[in-house]
Amino acid sequence: MTDGDDNTRPQAVSVSLQDLRDGNVSLETLEEAFGPASLGIILVRDLPAHYAELRSKLLSMSSYLANLPRCELEKLEKAEANYGLGWSCGKETLADGRYDTLKGSFYANPIYNPELEKKARNLYPDFPEFTNDNVWPGEEILPAFRRTFEDLCRLIVDVAALVAASCDRYGCAKLEDYKPGTLEGIVRSSVSTKARLLHYFPTPASTSSIAQKANNEPSKPIDDDWCATHKDLGALTGLTSQMFVDESSSPPHRQSSGSFLPLTELPSHPDDPKAGLWIQDRAGRTTQVDIPIDALAFQTGQALESITQGKFRAVPHFVRGAVSTGEGGRIARNTLAVFTQPNLWDFVDARGERTFAEMAKEILTKGL
Repeated sequence: MTDGDDNTRPQAVSVSLQDLRDGNVSLETLEEAFGPASLGIILVRDLPAHYAELRSKLLSMSSYLANLPRCELEKLEKAEANYGLGWSCGKETLADGRYDTLKGSFYANPIYNPELEKKARNLYPDFPEFTNDNVWPGEEILPAFRRTFEDLCRLIVDVAALVAASCDRYGCAKLEDYKPGTLEGIVRSSVSTKARLLHYFPTPASTSSIAQKANNEPSKPIDDDWCATHKDLGALTGLTSQMFVDESSSPPHRQSSGSFLPLTELPSHPDDPKAGLWIQDRAGRTTQVDIPIDALAFQTGQALESITQGKFRAVPHFVRGAVSTGEGGRIARNTLAVFTQPNLWDFVDARGERTFAEMAKEILTKGL
């Protein structure tokens, strides 16, 4: 779906996992996916068989987590890590300065390497969201949450590494002095990689009515009310397809048996098919990208743009909130994003003068 009927606008590119494994994705396809005229996103289909179960379980757990008692969620907050680890809700601001209470996030750093983690803590004490320890809900609170989270993140990172290897082939072919294996090494080994499990709460009636009014008045857009327009910071961002859940018919609460069952997934938002991920292309036009339920998407970030000297571009994107009629139940949206990012000391420019830590500080200081 687009904001106009221009047939010349770029579309999301799709490749198979096997083609990535075999190194059969052409340089032209990579440029179509990530190059200057692209949407900066590639869809990977034909995933391992266990992906579907992991996705269903973890995205269901996102609703369960967000609906835990406040006292349990407070145990998962890490103010000392700037709320960049554990549970975070109402700590970030949207484009208009409002605190974002429309979604909750659970952050974790899913790549483990004790030696590199120690190095990061020693060299960069001012980056606690990258260097502090993860925090997890106890097994008695949310059974198998940590294991499911880590297993799905590992799968996504493994696929991201194959995408990165293809990007390395492009770099070696198109860029002078490009070092083979640069991006694949970052994706496979960096302890700065961060995962974010997201729960977008059912849209309150007041917010929905404001959004409906804005959508009827083009001069007052409120398209990015679920997640403000931004570019990702890192190399490749792995994204699952969104899961819509009607929490009125599938309550996210522990069963009487003590178990947490996967929630019933809706095929789309029943009131508003425009809810979800939108990407802004180089001409400023916006295109909705629907990630198939059995696929992963990988988006370009600003570190990748720098490493490839602008051959591949990070793209602005946002998540559009739903306009609800009030008749479709309590519809929540859940998804997982895995931001593969260089180690803080890794250089992200061809001259070897700018580290990822320097880049991150500069970008985060002025806003993504």
